[in-house]
Amino acid sequence: MRKTFNPLFPTVLAAVFLAGLSSPPTARGQGQSDLEREFLSPPARVTDGMPRAGEGYFAPDGRQICYQAVPDGYPFYQIFVQSFDAADPRPSVPRRVSTGRGRTTCSWFSPNGRRLLFASSHLDPDLDRTEAAAKARAEEDARTGRRRRYQWDFDPHSDLFTADLDGGGMVRLTDTPGYDAECSFSPDGRQILFVSDRDGDPDIYVMKDDGSDVRQLTNQPGYDGGPFFSPDGRWIAYRTDRLEKDMLQIHVMRADGSGDVAITAGKGVHWAPYWHPTKPWLIWTGADHSDPTKRPNYDLWLARYDTRDPSFRADPPLRITDHEGADVLPA
Repeated sequence: MRKTFNPLFPTVLAAVFLAGLSSPPTARGQGQSDLEREFLSPPARVTDGMPRAGEGYFAPDGRQICYQAVPDGYPFYQIFVQSFDAADPRPSVPRRVSTGRGRTTCSWFSPNGRRLLFASSHLDPDLDRTEAAAKARAEEDARTGRRRRYQWDFDPHSDLFTADLDGGGMVRLTDTPGYDAECSFSPDGRQILFVSDRDGDPDIYVMKDDGSDVRQLTNQPGYDGGPFFSPDGRWIAYRTDRLEKDMLQIHVMRADGSGDVAITAGKGVHWAPYWHPTKPWLIWTGADHSDPTKRPNYDLWLARYDTRDPSFRADPPLRITDHEGADVLPA
């Protein structure tokens, strides 16, 4: 049976790409609250022309972005890159990096900006059947007007690949049965973090950049995922529902898997943690789920952290967006 993850929120229609946390900007963003202006520059839309696009990340030089998007006429996300100009962040022409088939996700630039890391199920031996079923469901939804709740599949045929930015030179890094995805490079490019359910449930693993020397970092019941190295490579931020199913919380651990610290707790869902590249800030998406009669609203949260002591410490988090729509996947 295919495993799926059902977040406790409706379909996310847009991701937030942050050009950078800054001092209060001089320009006023349309619809931006005073709270947002204190921390964020005015938002700008950077993708266009595809039904869904999200989970975007900047290239090391900031001149390109990578992301996943659903192309017209195909049911699954594919990986794209496109140029980016912070002075004029209007949508530019995207270039597909993935093969055009299968479920793809979790793209990430190599530290030198020349290669892209991502997960893909394009080698699924039953891909024709999988695609046909997904297309039939999409046609039924279009006919009936149904909008399904967001659901991410832990595709058992998902493996990790790297490729040049034009899609050439593709190299397969994993071939163990089960779901391998949610991947990112270490700052020096020598290691890759990823998530796999090869041991029965999704846990965090690390391996060398050529796919060798695989080591398991977490081994708790429940889901552990979405890991990213800190800018200095000493820490890993990730999300976990080990305390309560589907109620994701933010945790930080050392790069070897020790010293685990919970950053959030309680009746909320917190996910997509991301490190500021130069300042001691950790940002993520979160929503309050304590009142079952209210629709949770996902906003961005920020916490300052301190690693001068041997342990990791974080200040109480601040909510830095309050828009009525979902603000998710900051980078």
